[in-house]
Amino acid sequence: MTLLALDVGNTRLKWALYEAPGVGARMLAHGVQFLENIEALAEGDWATLRAPTHVLGCVVAGDAVKRRVQEQLELWDVAPQWVVSSAAEAGLTNGYDHPARLGSDRWVAMIGARQRLLARGQRVPCVLVMVGTAVTVEAIDADGKFLGGIILPGHGIMLRALESGTAGLHVPTGEVRNFPTNTSDALTSGGTFAIAGAVQRMVDNLRQHTGVDPVCVMTGGAGWKMAPSMTVPFELVEPLIFDGLLAIAHHRFADASQRVASSTQ
Repeated sequence: MTLLALDVGNTRLKWALYEAPGVGARMLAHGVQFLENIEALAEGDWATLRAPTHVLGCVVAGDAVKRRVQEQLELWDVAPQWVVSSAAEAGLTNGYDHPARLGSDRWVAMIGARQRLLARGQRVPCVLVMVGTAVTVEAIDADGKFLGGIILPGHGIMLRALESGTAGLHVPTGEVRNFPTNTSDALTSGGTFAIAGAVQRMVDNLRQHTGVDPVCVMTGGAGWKMAPSMTVPFELVEPLIFDGLLAIAHHRFADASQRVASSTQ
């Protein structure tokens, strides 16, 4: 049983084909496509792929983009499943006031972070940072309960907001400096320090709540930009959403197949 995992973000679609729907499955192929080029997948990257048995994905780009992806999936006779945040799944409990309103990418990434830590025998609190178009900082306790999280603008949104709302700030991207002495560096440093400060605050909150130093895990396409400016120890993990999709697929598909096999014996 093969699994095609899809991560449809605000700007790009990332995909990976795995040999099985389970944690630790071997990746057979992978790729990325900008959303404006989705229509090229069926005749391009996916044309020579081994047909997947299951398709599981999370999408934050909206229903119109989801329909375009589903049209490309008509290449194979398999109906995709799209993750919707729920009260609990794959070992994680959702503490959101309205669980279904939590972004699916946040939910899947938290499941991935939790599974990654448990695989190493680390049953500890975790702060998960996703750095992309927007930045999210989530708190998970040692028992796997999502306690809550914050959302703030990514670098690009911060800069565009300042450019549109303040005269004279249309300047090139600068560098991160401890003591910026020009407007470009001041803008870039301000956005970076805002994100780093938000992460530090959440780490402090979770430490105070649990009495234990949390592990910090960071992911997202712009995570590498934040790495030099972080004030807490962290691990940078790129394929975290895929880790989460594999964990969810294991519970949905692999376990179901084992139950069917057992019932027929």
